[in-house]
Order: sequence, then C-alpha cells, then structure tokens
Amino acid sequence: MVRVIVALSAALSVLLLFSSYAYSEGLPGTVLKVKPSIVAVGSVQKTRRPPTLFRGTGFVVGDGRLVVTNAHVLPEQLDIQNNEYLAVFTEGNDSTHSRNASIVALDKHHDLALLKIEGEPLPALNIGDSDRVLEGEFYAFTGFPIGVVLGHYPVTHRGMISAITPIVLPARSPGELSVKMIRRLRSPFNVFQLDATAYPGNSGSPLYDYSSGQVIGVVNSVFVKETKEAILSKPSGITYAIPAKYIKRLLDKYYNKQ
Repeated sequence: MVRVIVALSAALSVLLLFSSYAYSEGLPGTVLKVKPSIVAVGSVQKTRRPPTLFRGTGFVVGDGRLVVTNAHVLPEQLDIQNNEYLAVFTEGNDSTHSRNASIVALDKHHDLALLKIEGEPLPALNIGDSDRVLEGEFYAFTGFPIGVVLGHYPVTHRGMISAITPIVLPARSPGELSVKMIRRLRSPFNVFQLDATAYPGNSGSPLYDYSSGQVIGVVNSVFVKETKEAILSKPSGITYAIPAKYIKRLLDKYYNKQ
C-alpha cells in the first residue's frame, strides 16, 4: 500500500512538473506574437518637455488600425491651441514612433475606449470568449508599467484568476456611498480579480490566454478600485480586469456606425 501511494505521488509530481513546463514553454512564444500589437497611449506636444506623455497601455484589434484601451487612460482635455494631440506609441527598429489617434467609440460604464490610428495596419489580437473564463485559470498581460520612468519597453506579467466578482458591493452604511458607487450599483457587472500586480501604466493592457494569445480581458488599475475599494484609505494592490465581452460590444457599436 505504501509503495502504491509513493508511486502515485511520484506520478502526480511528474504530471504537475510537465504541466508547469508546458505553461512556461507556451508563454514565451505567445509573448513574441503579442508584443507587436501592444502600444503605449498618451499625447504629443512638440513644444513640451518632454514632448511625449505616456498615460497607459493599449492593444491593436480589428483591421490593425483600431486600438483598445481604458477610457480613464485618455487625457480629459487636450491643449489643441498649442498643438497637443492624442497619440499611440509603437516600437521601431531603433526608436519609438508616434501615430496620431482619434476616439471612435467610448464605453465609460465599462471604462473602455476604441481609438483609430493613422498609418499602416499593425498586427491585431483576437478577442476570446470571456464568459468561459474560470477561477483558478492562469493568464498573462503585457503593457508598460511605470512607463514614464521605465521607458517604452513592454513588460509581461502572469497571474491566476482569483475571483470573478462584482465591480461594486453594497455599502455597509449610507455614509460609504459615493456618486460613482450609486451609479454603478444601478448597473453592476462582474470583473476578473487577479493575483498578479499591475502598476501605473498597465491600465489598458490585454489579459490573454497563454497558448492562443486571445484576449479575455483588459487590465484596469484605477476604474474598478474607485468603487470596489472605496472604503479603504489606501488601494489594496489587487489587480482587476474588465471582461473582453465588453470589447466586442464596443467594436459592434463602432462597426454599426460605419
């Protein structure tokens, strides 16, 4: 009996090791495919020092000229009179290139924005089925954490879906309610909670499948915390992601207007 238990334990260890190996072998190849679709989002004003301002991350979808990001990543107001314009930033052979961008669809309720960029199309990511995501599954996200300091170098993190949870929970007392909480309580939706840490600049990063690269969510570092963690004096450090089904709705909204 003891020998059987030892044999089963050894077999289980090998299986877990193989599974971990398969994950690690698949992810490097997927990251290589995903990175050309990752862009930084910000603005350009040539008379400003520095002229470029990074605000977050985005990723290319659709025909290669559409970029998904978080709505809160976009500047509240551009200094049009002094020639400030919305832009995305892509990596070239030896430098960073900027492309003019315009907002073509907006979903503030789910904190999503769709941009259209000028120039040649970029490799686009496919949108997966976020309704099939399960707690305990592992995914990766690539973006520009602390991009202002660390520069325009895409960084990849991986993490587990720790919970699929409502964006906002009922307050324990009326004093804890804010205008934003009341607004979102009227139309709540679920978000993915991750055990990986996102940083300022990661907002708008795609959360994607290890093997296929299909996007199942959009990392969000600010919007969710405004309501879900409003009771806390300091943010928890927990990372959330908006399910990708809302990207599909935003794309449908854009295409139906064409």
